[in-house]
Amino acid sequence: MSHPDTAPRRLVALSTASVYPDRTPDAFEVAARLGYDGVEVMVTPDAVSQDVDVLRRLADYHGVPVLAVHAPCLLITQRVWGREPWGKLIRAKDVAEQLGARVVVVHPPFRWQREYAKDFGAGLARMQDETDVVFAVENMFPLRARGAEVAPYAPTWNPVHMDYPNVTLDLSHTAVSGSDALAMADELGSRLAHVHMADGTGLAYRDEHLVPGRGTQPCAPLLRRLAAADYQGVVVLEVKTFRAPTQEARQADLAEALEFTRANLAAPGEAAAGSAQSDGTRAGGTQADGTQADGTQAGRTQVDRTEARATQADRPPGGVAGAARRNGEAGGGTTWVGTTTVSHDPVVPNGSVLPAAR
Repeated sequence: MSHPDTAPRRLVALSTASVYPDRTPDAFEVAARLGYDGVEVMVTPDAVSQDVDVLRRLADYHGVPVLAVHAPCLLITQRVWGREPWGKLIRAKDVAEQLGARVVVVHPPFRWQREYAKDFGAGLARMQDETDVVFAVENMFPLRARGAEVAPYAPTWNPVHMDYPNVTLDLSHTAVSGSDALAMADELGSRLAHVHMADGTGLAYRDEHLVPGRGTQPCAPLLRRLAAADYQGVVVLEVKTFRAPTQEARQADLAEALEFTRANLAAPGEAAAGSAQSDGTRAGGTQADGTQADGTQAGRTQVDRTEARATQADRPPGGVAGAARRNGEAGGGTTWVGTTTVSHDPVVPNGSVLPAAR
């Protein structure tokens, strides 16, 4: 979303993983409400995250494009899109192409994926020759088992040392691995294609994914360095909010994360007094540490905004699909709630509206 009263800005997206335990559709709604420029879809066992047609409907309805796709590389996604790792990457590429996403985020192979690991670099190069979508290999981290450090990735958890042409830098992962995020960014140079913005303390090998500014990582210095270097990639907020006590607190955390990132990603001469919000207003006095001039946390005023799409005036004629069951089960028939027709559409988060598929 662009605004005529601001200079062009670098894109800041919300990972769908950031709204867990809410689901993929909720991420689109939150991203639209808070003014994110797009989303990164983390492909998980959630059926919506795997369905390109549903993702397109969500993106079109909320006006929030899919800017990146995170391939199902986690242990919990071993069965998503089959067990063959190259098949997963091909599927992720196809989804990204159909949605107009720029990047597919991929993890290094696990050690037990021997054939995949052996051909990983060359295979990525072959796939890259066939598409404009960028495959950006993410930095991971070693683990600790029985007092010893174990590296579960092959040939390494650190893509900086490999010849991958494109890399994703994750600052929660640098905290876990004890890496210098600024040095990694410098060494990567033009290979730095994608950033997962988060924070961490580096304690006890915990992958914390804190709101930036709440840990020990150089989140603000990295963002300023990216701005000074005219970084053209996307910065994705990939933070954990599942411990937030309420939905309002979760959205406040995501608003604060966005304000922190925008404030520090603004290059000299660009708008630095506050990001343009999704309703066209501007947050005032945002400082580099993510607080406002009066010391309150930036972005919190977004949380209690009225959701315009929930009003009768915004509803398209002929009824809409409404609040879906959060467990993803589709029920039959239609339920009348007040004057609004609400069908049990599994792609719709509670409290939002989405035109029914034709």
